[in-house]
Amino acid sequence: MSSTQRKLTHFDRSGGAHMVNVGAKAVTRRIAVASGRISMEQATFLLLAEGRAKKGDVLGVARIAAIQAAKRAPDLIPLAHPIALTRVGIEFVMHPSKAAVELRASVECRGRTGVEMEALAAVAGGLLTVYDMLKAVDRGMIIGPIQLDEKRGGKSGIYLRAPAGRSPRKTK
Repeated sequence: MSSTQRKLTHFDRSGGAHMVNVGAKAVTRRIAVASGRISMEQATFLLLAEGRAKKGDVLGVARIAAIQAAKRAPDLIPLAHPIALTRVGIEFVMHPSKAAVELRASVECRGRTGVEMEALAAVAGGLLTVYDMLKAVDRGMIIGPIQLDEKRGGKSGIYLRAPAGRSPRKTK
C-alpha cells in the first residue's frame, strides 16, 4: 500500500479532526531522528564558529531550545499526544564550505505512540533559535529542509530515510 493510499488517522469518518486513540497500542521503545539545516553568509558562519556572536553561546542556547521544543511538541501541534520523553539528544554539525549548520535530534520514549513530531519540533526550535540569535547580522539565513531520518518502534516498524533520489526504506 502506498503512502497516498493509507488512511489518514487524524480524521474521523466524517472528515473531522480528532486525536488518535492509542490506548490499545503496546508500550514499546520509540525512537525518532530528525535533521535540518540553517545556511548563512560566510561572515555569519565565522562569527558563529569562532564564538563571537554578541548574544553569546548560540549553539548552547539552541541546544536547550531544541530540547525544550521536543518537550513542548503537544503544545505546538494540536493533535500530538503528550509523551514522557526518556531522552532528547541534540548534535550540531558544522559545514564550513557551505556556511551551514546541521542540527540532528534523537528523541526516545517508552510509550504507545511515536516521537517523530518531538524530533521534528526539536530541529525546528533549535534552528529558529540560531536564526534569532544571529538575525542582527544576517536576516537572509535559510532554514531547511527539515526531515525525519529514522523512526523505530511500534507496529509500523522501522523507517530509514533513503539517500536522495531513492524511496525510503521501511522494514518490519
